Amino acid sequence: MLNPLRWLQVQVAEAHCDIPCGIYDPITAKIAAQTVQKMVLRIQALEVPASNATAEARRAYASTLGRYVTVKEEHAEICKKELRILWSDYFRPEHLQRYPDLHTTFWNAEKLAGRNKQNVDMAAAQELVATVDRIAETFWATKNVTYSDPNATVRYGT
Repeated sequence: MLNPLRWLQVQVAEAHCDIPCGIYDPITAKIAAQTVQKMVLRIQALEVPASNATAEARRAYASTLGRYVTVKEEHAEICKKELRILWSDYFRPEHLQRYPDLHTTFWNAEKLAGRNKQNVDMAAAQELVATVDRIAETFWATKNVTYSDPNATVRYGT
């Protein structure tokens, strides 16, 4: 007997979500941006082993640095993905009329996320978080809600 799935050639599609579900929130982009910032902080605070350090200490340093960089880059990409979802699925032409700098703000946020993937730069990480906050302010304003993130400092920690 023939397998019908074989000749149907079903393709996998990934989306959030093209129904559309109508559930959007910039908090995921904010948490990703804060994670980028936190990884930059940790990378910059990581002590490079002395030249006479043991091989084990050098391996531990390399492993920790590698993990921090990987997380930084993954979360910069998550931030970009979440911003693209908001931009393409939520915001509409009437939002652009009301907020004419919205396109530029999103474009800058995407570029900042990319810059954060490429570099270890605290100023760029802070700017990414601030830009995501501006997008969140606009997002919530379209719903007649004043944006605040009272847990941002606690979430970010020290």
